[in-house]
Amino acid sequence: MTSVDQTASRLARLGDAGGVPGTAYLLVVDNDSSSIFDLPRSGVIVIGRAPEAELRVQHASVSRRHATIRIDDGVLRIADLGSHNGTRVNGIPVCDARVLASGDVATVGDVVLVVHFSTPTVIARSAYAEGGWRRRLVEEIERATTHGRTLAVLVAIGQAPDAFADLRLIDVVGTGDDGSTLVLLPEVDRDKARELASRAIAAPARAGLAMVPADGCDADTILVAARAAARRATPGTVADVADNATRIELGDRHVLIADPGMSRVFALLERLAASELPVLVTGETGVGKENAAYAVHYWSKRTGPFIPVNCAAIAPDSLVESELFGHEKGAFTGATSAKAGLFESAAGGTVFLDEVGELPLAIQAKLLRALESKRITRLGESRERPIDVRIVAATNRVLPAEVAAGRFREDLMFRLSGATVVLPPLRDRKCEIPLLARAFLGPGKTLTPATMQVLFNHPWKGNVRELKKAMEYAAVVAPDDRVEPYDLPTELGGAEVAGPAAVSPPATPVDTTPAFRPLVDEIRELERRRMTEALAAAGGVKTRAAQLIDMPIRTFTHKLKELKL
Repeated sequence: MTSVDQTASRLARLGDAGGVPGTAYLLVVDNDSSSIFDLPRSGVIVIGRAPEAELRVQHASVSRRHATIRIDDGVLRIADLGSHNGTRVNGIPVCDARVLASGDVATVGDVVLVVHFSTPTVIARSAYAEGGWRRRLVEEIERATTHGRTLAVLVAIGQAPDAFADLRLIDVVGTGDDGSTLVLLPEVDRDKARELASRAIAAPARAGLAMVPADGCDADTILVAARAAARRATPGTVADVADNATRIELGDRHVLIADPGMSRVFALLERLAASELPVLVTGETGVGKENAAYAVHYWSKRTGPFIPVNCAAIAPDSLVESELFGHEKGAFTGATSAKAGLFESAAGGTVFLDEVGELPLAIQAKLLRALESKRITRLGESRERPIDVRIVAATNRVLPAEVAAGRFREDLMFRLSGATVVLPPLRDRKCEIPLLARAFLGPGKTLTPATMQVLFNHPWKGNVRELKKAMEYAAVVAPDDRVEPYDLPTELGGAEVAGPAAVSPPATPVDTTPAFRPLVDEIRELERRRMTEALAAAGGVKTRAAQLIDMPIRTFTHKLKELKL
């Protein structure tokens, strides 16, 4: 099992006294667990089994001092320390120090490290050695999103840059530190970009294609998506991000995945399903914890039902106990007949304890005893009944912190977390936003570029659940097949953006003379509407909003106050 040790003394040695946790991190996946390792701003991370290693990994395939990650001025470099089983990045052995980019998948022995950056300035300095190409990418994305133009991004693996020598003068070719070839194709649609790439790519090379704004509206997202597609492509082909999602079938459910980290997480869940280990799934609200739990059940050998229970929705304590363990007739007021609890009903299957951190302490003690003895006692009954269930629990709380605060039993936490799986939030896997949005929106509807920018700029505190709700709302509200920013829910700016004026049938005219309004009022109304639309499309960023409507920023700021927006 992976053991992540980030004590204050070690971080101090790394010079991270002023660091920002979560700005950059590794998703660490081993045989039976996943965890998050926050990276400091600078210093050297030693990876290995040795007690003094900053990232301590207790896996037999990992050497005592296996590899290092050096962080210098925002640039991450990984190097092997002469380990027995070697270090790889995206399947390529690391010989010399190698720069890491967001989305890279590094392996030390059999342990997987998925690299993630959430601060654009960090990625801009660390993703590619060709800084000029990266700066051009940022400029072209700005131009494409501002003026409503298309931009194609290609990442080619195993193909030399001179294979793209016949491109236009406005196209830009660069080389990544990983040896890949990077290509910018401004004002090219998806079909044309695929055609150009197909002519240049020959086996064993392969490439990934991503489009702005359809697949991403910032450099980080678009590059991670294109690189992930390139790694999945078969030799001699170009994989399109739009067609490159993995659809995981789970009986009557399915899960769509495009993010490298999520791919590794579901591979881990499939391995865990073969065992009887209790699994603890952690992550923010709406991130997809129930789907992860169901995947463990579906891939397991258990033939009984999957029964979810929301621990936060049951109160008081007696009702929680009754729901979990059942009750006898007369056990409490209203108990007119005996009832089997969820643990009995799920015989041979899986019980999913969602929001397990909300359980009262008294029930935690009884749950711990049931898990240890594999027997339960119904409320109002004295005899014990054997149970045969697997437990998968989930929480959006940090259980060690809850234990320290006295709100959760430490022994129960250890019992539930035979394996721990962390699900990253949606804002850290932006390449899945267009994929999921289109799936939730359904056929017959398309998202305009301005709407796509709103989706990419939104923080998605409710994660996938919030995105699904927003798309279902837009599918109903949008008057035609194009979903505009003003068709989105209020929290995304939809209600604040004035949409097309509704046309109502005119009453029988009495006076055919047109009703005139002062021209200045109509201009003022149009300015207000367009500025509000631009702010919504730019995610509230005034500079970007002013560019969208070609208005000087000083004028835009003045009118914001004048119009009281």
